[in-house]
Amino acid sequence: MTPRSISRRFAVGGGLALFSAPVLAQHAGHGPVYERLNQPGRIDVPAIAAEQRVFDSIAPRAPQQGRWIERAPLPLPRTEMAWAAERNGKLHLVGGYAEQRVDKPYHHIYDAAANSWLQAQDLPLGANHVGVAVLDGRLYALGGFIDQNRRPHAECFVFGAEGERWSKIAPLPTPMGAMGCIAYEGRIHAVGGADGDTAEARLSRSQHIVYDPKTDKWSNAAPLPTARDHIGIVANAGLIHVIGGRVNSFYTNSHLHHTYDAKEDAWRMRNPLPTARSGHGATLYRGQIFCMGGEGSNRVFGQNEAYDPTTDKWLAYAPMATPRHGMGAVAIGDAIYVAGGGPVMGGGVKSAVHEAFTLA
Repeated sequence: MTPRSISRRFAVGGGLALFSAPVLAQHAGHGPVYERLNQPGRIDVPAIAAEQRVFDSIAPRAPQQGRWIERAPLPLPRTEMAWAAERNGKLHLVGGYAEQRVDKPYHHIYDAAANSWLQAQDLPLGANHVGVAVLDGRLYALGGFIDQNRRPHAECFVFGAEGERWSKIAPLPTPMGAMGCIAYEGRIHAVGGADGDTAEARLSRSQHIVYDPKTDKWSNAAPLPTARDHIGIVANAGLIHVIGGRVNSFYTNSHLHHTYDAKEDAWRMRNPLPTARSGHGATLYRGQIFCMGGEGSNRVFGQNEAYDPTTDKWLAYAPMATPRHGMGAVAIGDAIYVAGGGPVMGGGVKSAVHEAFTLA
């Protein structure tokens, strides 16, 4: 079934499944929710997923662990899309791997109140690892890779400036994919990323560029101290946090944690991420920065670790029920939503898994 034949809204019946411990779940009632990149047809979760999943954190355990809740699965398995973004109380996912291609333009929207998915206008240019951010009610999609985690493009688009559709804006100064993007003080910051047309030439970058929607222009800011891509990025209390990521490859994942102060145009080291990883979700929830999922060498991380900016300390919370990478995380209401992603290392398997974490 292709997205062209899917109805505009995907309703889900039945109750919620609560997870108190990590499980190898198929999401009961929905059938298989996995698919290989190079072969059509739904499959059960690959057996190797159980070997690659890692749950233990070196961070102290939080007194209140929270729990994971099964949510409506994605309309089709996807991974390596743009990191998720929240717009007007809904989760947006654009681009990525799906249906045996790595340059899909799909744009799905999750309505948490209805626990259902909508299909919005496709991206004008399909790609994976697109940078996304929301500013003043508008969704920005920046760059991305045309090939499998390589061959970046520079095209940029905004959704919501002229109705519920995409409009073209100024391109990136340099083609880039896997950037961390965030809205901050009326502008969009794009940090890090990678370029290169082949796997051998693909390199992480330390670039830090800023888009001003009022002038439709890009400018330079202080570069990230250590070049990396597939990072987690969150803005909070006057600072931009860049957490984890990889230096050229997930074989050299980083636990570095930097904050950027725009007033000083300078970066500062913070307490490192306990579990070095890349391709993880990061979002602000209840005043803390939560980082979950990600991948490494023969590893798919389920760790769910949160940073308290007031104490500069990390705590470990209930790990993901279904560890994944290549997905995003957004907080809506009193929960963090994590949809899609890869259940095994690399981009060979996609998932439609969708689960939410809550401390409620």
